[in-house]
Amino acid sequence: MARQDMNDRKKRKTCSFCADHVEYIDYKDAAKLKRYLTEAGKIIPRRVTGNCAMHQRMIAKAIKRAREAAIINYVFD
Repeated sequence: MARQDMNDRKKRKTCSFCADHVEYIDYKDAAKLKRYLTEAGKIIPRRVTGNCAMHQRMIAKAIKRAREAAIINYVFD
């Protein structure tokens, strides 16, 4: 039974930023950042997006900077 459960696990998602060799995520690129926000304006977690820890932190910082600069809304209606 345990072996079958291990085979049923989903494949780990790969970080799209690592695949593209991205070193910096720009906070002014609102279209790319909105992809990582829910309809309510919350940041989508790493386990859902499949990003690595480093790029997820960069996304979070970029989103917070964009919100502060009024490029992205804090809450979407």
